[in-house]
Amino acid sequence: MTGPAADALTADALVILQDRPVVGFTKWLADGLRFCSETGRGLQIVTGPGSRITVPMRLVLTSPNSHWVVRADGGYYDGLSGVPLVWDGAGFIIDPRARTYAPTYTTPPTEPVGAQLTVTFRVRYTSDTAIGAATEEVCTALTGGPPGGWGTAEPATDVWRRERLSELFWSRGAAATWLTIVGAGATPAVGTLLVSKVGEEVEEAVTIVIGYADPRTVPVATLPSLLGGIAAGRHLISLFTQLGNGRADVTTVPRWLGPSAPIGMAVGGAAAGPPGVPAHRIGDARSPATWYVLGDGRQQEGWQRYEQLTRQLQGGF
Repeated sequence: MTGPAADALTADALVILQDRPVVGFTKWLADGLRFCSETGRGLQIVTGPGSRITVPMRLVLTSPNSHWVVRADGGYYDGLSGVPLVWDGAGFIIDPRARTYAPTYTTPPTEPVGAQLTVTFRVRYTSDTAIGAATEEVCTALTGGPPGGWGTAEPATDVWRRERLSELFWSRGAAATWLTIVGAGATPAVGTLLVSKVGEEVEEAVTIVIGYADPRTVPVATLPSLLGGIAAGRHLISLFTQLGNGRADVTTVPRWLGPSAPIGMAVGGAAAGPPGVPAHRIGDARSPATWYVLGDGRQQEGWQRYEQLTRQLQGGF
């Protein structure tokens, strides 16, 4: 069996060395991930401690047995978690002897640290012409303009036109289509868009990360009104927002920058939240939805409210 060019190919992993300042999810790496998915392997990207990775690259490296492998401290560690890694002959695995994080991971970065707002949502609709509409609305609300480009890998070189997204999706026989998106507004934004067919509906599953040089400019208080339109005329499955420290250019460094914290969550329908979780109506009369206030994106107590809310939602109202 042959796969894409790699620095090491084993029964468990496809290992690729990337000595560059910023590692994006290029077509070459997209081919590598596809090969890994088809053969049950993990994708493992090896860099130095000075490298950064893009949002799409970070998201794909959360797959099973996949790692951002950082060379430092005389060994290796996972750039997303800080856990030391070792080579077992078939791939990089978590070091079973490790009792602490890698020293480089816990060393504060020297560059300025801003804030990154992450918005994750899923919507469904019956009109094929609506593909990309929710993504466009969210991006416009948070960055001041629609996405500037999209692509099946990085860089996202195709000019954003929703009709082109529809053409691609249906030309593939409505098979699940994963895309990268990049903002063109005043505020940096990068994300991923997965379009798939669910029964008679089309589902749009999106993650967008928006970067801010000054954390005080994140529109935490106005998010319900900014994002409320996403539920109008659609079946909103869920929407979740959280805030964390990070570079304003929305790349990720292999350093500990502090924990993220939730801001709010929305789901289709209208119902009160559990005690201590305020709920507000968003959407419209035809497609009501509820926004639940979880926190300000800084307090870790928000995760407790998130757990209470998800338990209630999973158990039904």
